[in-house]
Amino acid sequence: MDIDLLSLVILLVLGFIASFLNAIVGGGGLISLPALLAVGLPPSTAIATNKLANTISNGTSMLTFLRAGKVDVKKNKKIMPFIFIGSFIGAYTVHLVSPVILKPLMLVMLVLVTAYTVFKKNWGQQPEERTLSTAKKIAFVGAFAAIGFYDGFFGPGTGSFFIFLLLMMGNDFLQAAGNAKAFNFTSNLAALAMFLILGKVNFVYGLPMGFVMIFGAILGSKFALKRGTKMMRIIFIIMTCTLIVKNAWDYFSTH
Repeated sequence: MDIDLLSLVILLVLGFIASFLNAIVGGGGLISLPALLAVGLPPSTAIATNKLANTISNGTSMLTFLRAGKVDVKKNKKIMPFIFIGSFIGAYTVHLVSPVILKPLMLVMLVLVTAYTVFKKNWGQQPEERTLSTAKKIAFVGAFAAIGFYDGFFGPGTGSFFIFLLLMMGNDFLQAAGNAKAFNFTSNLAALAMFLILGKVNFVYGLPMGFVMIFGAILGSKFALKRGTKMMRIIFIIMTCTLIVKNAWDYFSTH
């Protein structure tokens, strides 16, 4: 019982930190998923429980950004069904294939995302109206669906990938963060539904962790809205670099 209580306290503290960072630029799974694995949950259960907590957290962040007018509901509702389907399938795939196989691809993607953001100095500082061709629209929808699959299958870095795509579509960092929360909530909800069907969710850890993450999400969202795009760009770069280092260490230390 003492070990369980200690594990729960650790999860509550790390969950708060994860949700605070995730509300700003994504990447909270870097903290929350390893924390769940560290307390002894099997990988599939840890991913499933993380989805429960993150569904609560991202839902809270989404509502905060929505109230501030930073979520484009009209455009998002056209993309959300594809993200939902991708994540639903990804979550089902978890119990068939180990999520570790995606780590090399995730590392490459994170390096490209970070490098592009670093070298494109003024990117995401102001919103840009962009007219997308039909081919580009299809490509973006496919990319969003693929990230949805990735989120259901594994997860860490999903918010950062969503933000990157939204920046490419002309959002500034604040708009991208708000819209990414809507997409992340959708993918979390789809994955959670599948994990509930499969009976993989640990409610003893997931519900208390999700409750605490509500407060981290509120504070993180308000911090992002107050600080604006320049600060978010800096935090985005720091977070993606941290994701690269952490996942590179995990990958190469096991190979």
